[in-house]
Amino acid sequence: MSTVETSRGVESARPAMPDPARPRIPGEAGIWVFIGGETVAFTFLFVIWLYSHSQHPDLYSVGQQQLAVGFGAVDTLLLLASSLFVVIGVRAVRAGLRPLGPIAFAGGLACGLGFAISKVIEWGGHIAAGQVVQTNEFWVYYYALTGMHFFHLLIGMGVLGWCFLQARKPALSAQRFAYLEGGACFWHMVDFLWIVLFPLIYLVR
Repeated sequence: MSTVETSRGVESARPAMPDPARPRIPGEAGIWVFIGGETVAFTFLFVIWLYSHSQHPDLYSVGQQQLAVGFGAVDTLLLLASSLFVVIGVRAVRAGLRPLGPIAFAGGLACGLGFAISKVIEWGGHIAAGQVVQTNEFWVYYYALTGMHFFHLLIGMGVLGWCFLQARKPALSAQRFAYLEGGACFWHMVDFLWIVLFPLIYLVR
């Protein structure tokens, strides 16, 4: 084997991590197109909620009084904590801190699971109280918005599971690391959407 071929083999095995000092957009361009589309879709739903709220303020006021703000606040803290874990995980993988990366992604996944359990318990309480989609318009939009967010949360948990597996590898190529960053960006979108949903549904009168 020639010296050139040997050097090329070494270079291909070495992870080519992006330079953190160089300004760039994290992840792949495709993930940002997807995130932009999802954000537009949710914004459209937010506008519908606000318009319907303005048309039936008394109905929405009564519905909001029946919501458990404590659940929403705990859910918010869980997602904020999960995003912090994911940031730590990405930075740990970039820095080659292999033991820390998987632990951080596992922490983010655990917080997401906590959110899912909390939301199911909250929904169960409302359903037991007869507060279902057939009750009135408020509950239609409540379940639609929180249900769509929950669906994205489940997808995000799957993405975090994949990130956890990638973080356990000894090294990642630049392309694979970009995918990991894209997964982290998707999870931050899930977090951001809930930060908007929580005050919009639970607090805005």
